[in-house]
Amino acid sequence: MRTAVIVVDMLADYFDEAHPLPITDPARAIVPAVDRLTAAARAGNHAVVFACDSFLPGDFLFGGKMQPHALRGTPGAEPTALLHREPDDIVLPKRRFSAFFKTDLDQTLRTLGVEAVAVAGITTHFCVLTTALDAVALDFRTVVVEDCCAAPTPEMHAATLDLYRRNPLWPLLRVERLDDYRSELSEQGQPQE
Repeated sequence: MRTAVIVVDMLADYFDEAHPLPITDPARAIVPAVDRLTAAARAGNHAVVFACDSFLPGDFLFGGKMQPHALRGTPGAEPTALLHREPDDIVLPKRRFSAFFKTDLDQTLRTLGVEAVAVAGITTHFCVLTTALDAVALDFRTVVVEDCCAAPTPEMHAATLDLYRRNPLWPLLRVERLDDYRSELSEQGQPQE
């Protein structure tokens, strides 16, 4: 079964110490784990997608407490240089929380023969969760990789994942730790084309 690892919002702006959102330190902490996850995916000939916030100035979402960030066409809207990327990785701009909402991700994954997704990145309780739920709604088997995700606080992260550990959709929607999931990814590995 071909899988896509979707790395959500690990963007340059979120690693900037001056960024107004309190996600910088938790995001830095998961960089090594996310790199291990994407390396395992590539080794098994699975797809790697970097889903990136890409907002316009004056975006509706900036009408609340959220300050402008990840503006389309700026370096801040690109994947952080702290993560390893390969030329075949897909960079997907997105305007809203889910990587699937009003993007061509669904069509792209189906073209690649993907049947399952693993979701990593930030923030667990918003963009990671909505991406995972949309993936299931679009009939992809979905794993949220627990130690490859982060929220502003450990409590937010844990509370979000605890809601989905034992759910009626299991095994279609699962929460797994990286070490367990890497073994599964390598077992599902595809021959190189």
